[in-house]
Amino acid sequence: MPDAHSLRSPLQHQFDTMAGQQEAASLGMWVFIVTEILFFGVLFATYSIYRSAYGHAFQAASHELHIWLGTINTVVLISSSFTMALAVRAAQTGARRTTVVCLILTLVLGSAFLGIKGVEYAREFAEHHVPGPRFQFDPADAAQAQIFFSLYFVMTGLHAVHMIIGIGVLLVMLWMSLRGRFSPGYYTPLEISGLYWHFVDIVWIFLLPLLYLVGRHGAS
Repeated sequence: MPDAHSLRSPLQHQFDTMAGQQEAASLGMWVFIVTEILFFGVLFATYSIYRSAYGHAFQAASHELHIWLGTINTVVLISSSFTMALAVRAAQTGARRTTVVCLILTLVLGSAFLGIKGVEYAREFAEHHVPGPRFQFDPADAAQAQIFFSLYFVMTGLHAVHMIIGIGVLLVMLWMSLRGRFSPGYYTPLEISGLYWHFVDIVWIFLLPLLYLVGRHGAS
């Protein structure tokens, strides 16, 4: 016999149609994303102001970052956006197994990103690039370089927090998919989760050039 979950209609009582429910959910996620854009926008603006004021120090500090780790993480995140899009598409077509596989791949890639970021943080700690009493840098640029690394850790740390939240959300989506909660007629939770995941990935696409590529176009 079907269980209670399969008998329960995905249409909530406050909506007349599934289309209306989906539009409301999508609108809610877009409003949330706009607030997050404003939040990160303040950080980007702060970074831009300090970079304009201390261009030489920011360039020198940026060159201390491990660009190869940042590049690998960029590839990992772009790949995770692709598998997330495939998961949503699979749910739309009723391919339950493909949905599950793509969600698992997205979770693996997201976890890999955090693991690589953890390695990068460990290297920066060992190199004494964490702002504080043990910070080491060229004395001429040390104070300004601490500002760069403070912004670096705040911006990438907040991005990592968003990634952790996204992984938690995707674990719920995986559980729902395994329970057969999605179908061609109902996949809204997975779709709006995908919007959040793509947003977090796009934030990283902005962080990479802002933090890792300062002045590198003129390097020999």
